[in-house]
Amino acid sequence: MTARLDDHTERFTMLRPLLFTIAYEILGSVTEADDVLQDSYLNWAKVDLAAVRDTKSYLAQLVTRQALKAQRTSARRRESYVGPWLPEPLLLDDRDASADVVLAESVSMAMLVVLETLTPDERAVFVLHDVFGFDYAEISEAVGKSTAAVRQIAHRAREHVHARRKRFDPVDSDQAAEITQQFLTAASTGDMAGLVALLAPDVVTIIDGGGLPGAARRPLVGAERVAGAIVRGMRRDLRFEIVTANGAPAVALRTDEDQLLGLVTLEIHDGRITSLYAIANPDKLAALDGPRVITR
Repeated sequence: MTARLDDHTERFTMLRPLLFTIAYEILGSVTEADDVLQDSYLNWAKVDLAAVRDTKSYLAQLVTRQALKAQRTSARRRESYVGPWLPEPLLLDDRDASADVVLAESVSMAMLVVLETLTPDERAVFVLHDVFGFDYAEISEAVGKSTAAVRQIAHRAREHVHARRKRFDPVDSDQAAEITQQFLTAASTGDMAGLVALLAPDVVTIIDGGGLPGAARRPLVGAERVAGAIVRGMRRDLRFEIVTANGAPAVALRTDEDQLLGLVTLEIHDGRITSLYAIANPDKLAALDGPRVITR
């Protein structure tokens, strides 16, 4: 006798924060991760629970397979993308009790940018093993490769990530909030000198405009150049607010009519801003209609 549908729902809902994070880290898109979870649940609802020995492992494998399938379609779309592509930001409701599952270093914008340089299999294996601690046998089932092959993929992915991920001590959350506030004040007042003082000499700014006119299609490098671009881009009808995106303070840019024009996440090391990731693509901003509660 199969279990009632409510049993399926209860198990899936309990693990949804984990499952969402797996899909999001593989795809780099909130919208696509939501679609993956919806499709995965429809498949899960047909499963005989009496045959499931480990719900967490089973659902992680199911979601990973669905995410890899979605990734192939996403990759084809990105081939024709205009300008730099950045992961879709993740805004969270700080009151969500499960936010600690998602608010991890692994979903920082900086880490997601590094994960974008991996192959789909490398990305899935790294996320499942190094981030969430699934064993190689479980991952083998998820990606459809032998355990020996998964070990090799994990080693290759780990070396790749460590080579590209800057090795700095974690930033204190209070310090990050203070620097973000200082950045917001300097940017909103056009304080060139104040901006330069906050930026690392080799700061890099990447702007994802999705082909939007005026959006830089190459990274901006250097404190003077980045600060100058920020000052020149100021408009009188802009207002700024600090939000939480990908587990860290970020700056949202809105018009007086409350239209969201951009979201800027900051990577901070040693008291300076080392990277700025700016989302200006209207399609990606449209999905940011408010903080999300990932348990619903």
